[in-house]
Amino acid sequence: MPPKITYRKDYTVSDFAIQSIDLTVEIGEEITKVKSILNLSRQNSAKKNSPLILQGRELELISVKLNGEKIKYQSDSETLTIENTPENFILEITNHIKPQLNTSLEGLYKTEGLFCTQCEAEGFRKITYYLDRPDVMAKFTTTIIADKTKYPILLSNGNLIEQQNLENNCHLAKWQDPFKKPCYLFALVAGNLACIEDQFITQSGRKVDIKLYVDHGDEDKTAFAIASIKRAMKWDEDNFGREYDLDIFMVVATHAFNMGAMENKGLNIFNSKYILAKPETATDEDYVAIERVIGHEYFHNWTGNRITCRDWFQLSLKESLTVFRDAQFSSDMTSHAVVRIDDVNILRSVQFPQDASPMAHPVRPDSYMEINNFYTVTIYEKGAEVIHMLYVLLGKPGFRKGMDCYFERHDGKAVRIEEFIQAHADANHKDLSQFMHWYEKSGTPELVISTHYDQHKKQYSLTIKQSGFNFYLPFAFGLLDSSGKDIVLDKNSLEISKSEETFVFHNISEKPVISLLRDFSAPVKIQYDYTDQELAFLLAHDSDAVARWDTGQQLSTRFIKNMMDSSQIDHDLILKSWQTILGNKTLDPALSAHLLLLPTESYLIELFSPVDLDKLLQARKSLRQQLAESLQDLFLSVYKNLAANKNTIGQRALKNRCLAYLGFIDTEEYQAIILAQLLSAKNMTDEIAALSAISHSKSEHRESALDNFYQKFQKETLVIDKWFSIQARSELPGGLVRVKNLMKHPAFDLKNPNKVRALIGAFCQNLPAFHAIDGSGYDFLAEQIIALNKINPHIAARLCEPFTRFKKYDQKRQDLIKKSLNSIINTPDLSTHIYEVVSKSLKG
Repeated sequence: MPPKITYRKDYTVSDFAIQSIDLTVEIGEEITKVKSILNLSRQNSAKKNSPLILQGRELELISVKLNGEKIKYQSDSETLTIENTPENFILEITNHIKPQLNTSLEGLYKTEGLFCTQCEAEGFRKITYYLDRPDVMAKFTTTIIADKTKYPILLSNGNLIEQQNLENNCHLAKWQDPFKKPCYLFALVAGNLACIEDQFITQSGRKVDIKLYVDHGDEDKTAFAIASIKRAMKWDEDNFGREYDLDIFMVVATHAFNMGAMENKGLNIFNSKYILAKPETATDEDYVAIERVIGHEYFHNWTGNRITCRDWFQLSLKESLTVFRDAQFSSDMTSHAVVRIDDVNILRSVQFPQDASPMAHPVRPDSYMEINNFYTVTIYEKGAEVIHMLYVLLGKPGFRKGMDCYFERHDGKAVRIEEFIQAHADANHKDLSQFMHWYEKSGTPELVISTHYDQHKKQYSLTIKQSGFNFYLPFAFGLLDSSGKDIVLDKNSLEISKSEETFVFHNISEKPVISLLRDFSAPVKIQYDYTDQELAFLLAHDSDAVARWDTGQQLSTRFIKNMMDSSQIDHDLILKSWQTILGNKTLDPALSAHLLLLPTESYLIELFSPVDLDKLLQARKSLRQQLAESLQDLFLSVYKNLAANKNTIGQRALKNRCLAYLGFIDTEEYQAIILAQLLSAKNMTDEIAALSAISHSKSEHRESALDNFYQKFQKETLVIDKWFSIQARSELPGGLVRVKNLMKHPAFDLKNPNKVRALIGAFCQNLPAFHAIDGSGYDFLAEQIIALNKINPHIAARLCEPFTRFKKYDQKRQDLIKKSLNSIINTPDLSTHIYEVVSKSLKG
């Protein structure tokens, strides 16, 4: 029987409110005892006889008391139901749980000696019976009791109000959160951890204690995370006027976590991947990701915690808004151009395909089977682009006014997206009703662009036609003269709201080249008939970094398509463009490194229906090879110049991009250069770049390089994740055999999400190996999804993603993927997480 579907239209206010919860958790090695005392009141007088229905899962119910008396109740595997409750009452529930058997990593679980929680979205019901929904907000007091030797650190939300030593070597810690919150923000940690402490002084002069908890031995990898926390706190004060509201801010890092991190009020729990860093073990990309994720979870304190979602359909209310905020923060801390290009690349390579898949859904979904499946790139990345449009439309001051209004009106409440948009509309006296379409419609809008230049009138006209529904969006653009300079215009950003609009610009003395969708002002696809020469011109001259990168992507895409069709190609055009980039010493080297990247395979696949996958992969590889060989002298020159000096982050990015292209040539000379960098590298960025390059080669040093790397870093679990991924992505034949052998390696653990993502997830990105025409890659993935169904269905469902677009491929591959999908859906006791993805994929 298919799982139940939950619809947004069916939302009703809870019949009961929980004013407070007093929770006591007695940690045990086999059984953990949970006692909750709930202060409840009936809040919907129209339903005086409605029963109280609490959610619970995998709980052993011991006792239930109402106002101190035992009562009759009904319970099943999902609910506890109590009839005939008074208007106001105290409910006391005692239950047992077994965290050490909880491999789903939801609720309270034990990993590597650490007790830890993950309650978003519906994990709290695996701890105790509760109204597990985001609009029920209560004040939490949490008492933790555990063995003092094994678990000297006992943490929960809020402020520590009591500590005691108890009998039998046990101790007690009591925490109280002064702010009402939904139970998905509850957190508890018990373990033996090292604590690194610091302080932050808020803009009003309050002292905030910062405490970062990590495994003993990892203390030397925490300095950057601490500094990032303080930068995030300062940035939120400066840009949004939001000051931290507790006297203590705690972060715990764990190696077993389903996601990146969780914003639990005052006690953030992080995947250690986004905390631990030092130059010898973390790459420059790791550092950027750490700061951004830290910012994201910290910014949730106001956009997600102080103001939360009325229901899970409003998930974008907190997530996309906070992704937008962390992108702004990351841009200010690093490079706006690079951050923006990275975000757009993810959107077009991952989210646009999702928008065209059976898993497509609006930024605010209308229904779901499993809420965990809607923590998607559509909610996060596309939703953030919707907020970015609002920011562009209102301008920075107007957006700040809207945010101030939003915080003032809704602090301490659970609200809908309508309240967020209305706050901005009211603060700026602007009608934003049409803007709501972005939350209601799935799919990627397309804009058809046409232009005309009237030399006699010196007029340039720009016509923008929306294909399909009429969206309200900002459209940024520029006009370049024949020398590559921007022509000064009255405005460079238009507001589009109609199905077709024409804009005329006067006093344009020569026919310009138009630069479209600058800074990616809206998450749309563009249809415009550029010539190859115009694309090359923009790649060489466009002052907008994102539009410049995009024209380079378009030019490369056009060449790949022509190679697939065996059409005539002017290779000199792209070669000269890349020569210009490599020879431009005034260009930000980080931007140069991005301009020298070919379009991703997943982005290219979406341009065809169906796609001749073998031809596409071969064409992309051939273009890459031609660029590498034709420009090898220039790649080598730039590499040597940069390698001779101490590099900045951007310079390392460009240096290692050049090294990668030299590695594709696979000569003894270049392999020697790669090996020399591997052996002499003084930071993980250079070391991993060299190891990655050598992993694709047939060098006689390949196996020894990989073995030596493992021996050097075998105690650094996050570095070993990189080692797994590099081998899984290797372009050499025999990829599946390598991955299967690595699954037997003692460092691999199917119960650890990081290891699964590092090896199995990376293999799925190795398209030639994963999409092998014999279907072996598909069979392998299906086997792992079925195995993970019983261990961690959340991660298993994420692994289904490569199957969701099977209709893009040739008939033979379609049949093979359908066979794998059917083997999954016919698995006994299949989780709702997996069933939803697989059933929707099969329906297409």
